[in-house]
Amino acid sequence: MNHLLKYQKTIGIFIVFCLLIINYKIVLAGLDSNLFGILFSIALFFIGGRKTTLNLNFPLFAMIFILEFISYRLHTKSVHFLALALFICLIYYNITQKFSFIAFICVLLFSSLFSTFFDYLTTEIKQALCYFVYVTLKNFIPINKIEGVNFYINNAKITIDTACMGLSMFKTGLLSGALLLTLEEKKHQKYFNIIQILLFCCVLIVLNIISNYFRIITLILFNCTEENVLHHTIGILCFIFYQIIPMLFLIRFFKPKKEEIKITKNFYPIFFTIIPTIIVVVATSFEIKKEQYYNLLENLNPEYKNQKGVWVNKEVFKIVTSDKLIYIKTSNHNPLVCWTGAGYKIIESKEVKKGNEKIWQVKIEKDQILYYSYWWYECNSKKYTSLIDVLLMKLFDNKPVRLINETSKA
Repeated sequence: MNHLLKYQKTIGIFIVFCLLIINYKIVLAGLDSNLFGILFSIALFFIGGRKTTLNLNFPLFAMIFILEFISYRLHTKSVHFLALALFICLIYYNITQKFSFIAFICVLLFSSLFSTFFDYLTTEIKQALCYFVYVTLKNFIPINKIEGVNFYINNAKITIDTACMGLSMFKTGLLSGALLLTLEEKKHQKYFNIIQILLFCCVLIVLNIISNYFRIITLILFNCTEENVLHHTIGILCFIFYQIIPMLFLIRFFKPKKEEIKITKNFYPIFFTIIPTIIVVVATSFEIKKEQYYNLLENLNPEYKNQKGVWVNKEVFKIVTSDKLIYIKTSNHNPLVCWTGAGYKIIESKEVKKGNEKIWQVKIEKDQILYYSYWWYECNSKKYTSLIDVLLMKLFDNKPVRLINETSKA
């Protein structure tokens, strides 16, 4: 045992290197989308890591096991990438007995899983912010009405773009907070506890919402919703005045208290956590490489004349009719993200009823042409609007799920 402990650093690095080689495509895809954030998180682990009396082996093992179970069943590469990141955290903790909760939050923040989750919520958050802006301004300026993210002022339409509640500023704010907490720890040679860190993160989220709220108000007052120098300047100034400056003021009320402590290493976590984790991660790594068969057209409603359709790729089937554009996709696609990526502006998104079932109705606009897009998840000929519901069905019942998206001009 002592012999293994002597070489555990070398063994740990070798195992991590082998897993990264096995999953190199997934790793490159993850780094491509969040390279700076991931490198920053790694740097924080080395700079801000501290010894802790908490036994983190079992919590990390539990998180990795849950993530890999999801990856194994659903072949979700973003979830597997996050599990690999947590596995590296686990190895680092066992080699050095140091851990950085601040860096750990950054790892979660810059995972593609978090980005996907945020993309699903962005439209709803933006619509809610626009509504509160409307309630604030309607008594001061002549706003005729609000429709989603469209403000009608003096019969002129002002549209708030997607970036006004985007992921980049949200991440930048939390990243700035993480750096500030780490610098405070280094300055005082003491450490924040997990409650202080989580509380400060909650404060930063509130400040980010306030920043975006005043950003939208300022853009409307200056009638500057198109992307230009003034638009971006307003965004940066709101970020500085409503997030960075308050953060620098509030950090004075968060005082690090815990001193660094010494911990004796032992061999037992290797048997109970490290080895089982390696088995789980390796098994998922090989399973996720297998070819997926989605059966998107199985038991499809005959009204969709699929003989007229074409495969865009193995996850997307397109049907073009005289009045509709129909996409049949796997459930991991989000029409809001797809339409935004294709240059459309999301005006409004809401649930409506089609017969006795709920579906999503989205108003989108491009080149001053308005379109209505309806979409839903379908499983066993039933319609669903919740991604969580259909993922749970796939996860535990292994039922095929598809997404159907119908779009036509208004």
